[in-house]
Amino acid sequence: MHRLPTSIRTWVTAALLLAIAAGCSDGQLVDAGGERGQGGLAFVLLAFFFLIFIAALFYMDRVRQRRSGEDTDAP
Repeated sequence: MHRLPTSIRTWVTAALLLAIAAGCSDGQLVDAGGERGQGGLAFVLLAFFFLIFIAALFYMDRVRQRRSGEDTDAP
């Protein structure tokens, strides 16, 4: 596997951090105040992110069980 030189990795990391930080400067993408129906959208997005978080927890627990040999679903 070919690895990038350290200088390129440093510049790529800096560019990614800058891109992520640029998205945080303005603030809210969805206003939960209820104007133009965005209160409902904010609730749906919150529920969606909680669903992803809970699914990730179950997935990580399942991976941990498989690696440790605690698989209880097998006959």
